[in-house]
Amino acid sequence: MERGMSQMKNVYRRYALAGATFSIAISIGFLMQSSEASQAAVAPVSAVSPSPSQVEKASLPGALSAPRKSVAKVLPSLPKDRAAPRSLPETPTVLLVSRDAPIGLLPEEEPAPALGCESELTATASAAAMVNLQLSAPCQPGVRVTVHHEDLKFTEITGPDGSLQIAVPAFAVNAMFAVTFPNGDGAVASVRVDSLPFYDRAAIQWKGQGALELHAFEFGAPYGGVGHVWSGAPRDLTAVSGGLGGFLVHLGNSEAAEPLMAEVYTFPTLIASQAGSVALNVEAQVSMTNCGRRLALQSIEVRDGRVTDIHDLTLELPDCDAAGEFLVLKNLLQDLTIAQN
Repeated sequence: MERGMSQMKNVYRRYALAGATFSIAISIGFLMQSSEASQAAVAPVSAVSPSPSQVEKASLPGALSAPRKSVAKVLPSLPKDRAAPRSLPETPTVLLVSRDAPIGLLPEEEPAPALGCESELTATASAAAMVNLQLSAPCQPGVRVTVHHEDLKFTEITGPDGSLQIAVPAFAVNAMFAVTFPNGDGAVASVRVDSLPFYDRAAIQWKGQGALELHAFEFGAPYGGVGHVWSGAPRDLTAVSGGLGGFLVHLGNSEAAEPLMAEVYTFPTLIASQAGSVALNVEAQVSMTNCGRRLALQSIEVRDGRVTDIHDLTLELPDCDAAGEFLVLKNLLQDLTIAQN
């Protein structure tokens, strides 16, 4: 009986050992596969599939062994029916969205018109050796201008359009005229006056309003008579027709700032209709505006077509108690001697 029991125990031991051995083998195989899967999860993925020669075999100790398979992943490839690649246009297309309706092309900007500001002076010779000056100065409206000719100088005021027209006695055959503006700009003009040698001229010029008067007494004419020529009876250039007598022009605008004034007497000496003389003198009126002051003046004489004499004089005017009186300057200008032709 005991012997039988001992044999049964030996059988159970063999079965138990065989079962344990089988369980261990299965466990080892499971661990090997789990280890390979873990290595594949952390290994870098190659874009190229490994060749069969690159597949390694894993061996286990003893009789257990299993082939090692590659677990590298391959990136997916593009589908064969994909659209052909397109190139971008050379000039990009820009689309603008606006709620406003288009108004068409905008007009090109036109340059602003430039206002012509050039000043122009023209000089034209006329009868009795006079010169007509015409000034065009669009950018100098209503301004003080100074007219220059030889030693003669006086001031005028341009019109609202910047123009000025005046007649000036010529003091030279080749007469040059200039006008200047307060800002330093100006204009010049020249003209030839061939008739000047036929006339004698006497002039006075000064600074300030009124004050001085040039008087000519032709052929012994009394004060206020027919042959008395002055600002109160100046005549005009028609007086020289036939050599009968002379005329006087007043130059300068007393309304200008610091006015320069002048008076010029002209006599047709070479075509005079009678012989005789013309007495010339200058009178200064004393007023409340100039009394007790000094008055600077200048005399100019023109003979034979040119300036022959210039004299400067400073006149001391009496006190204001003498307002309304006149001072007579008889020797400032030479009398004219006329020979009948």
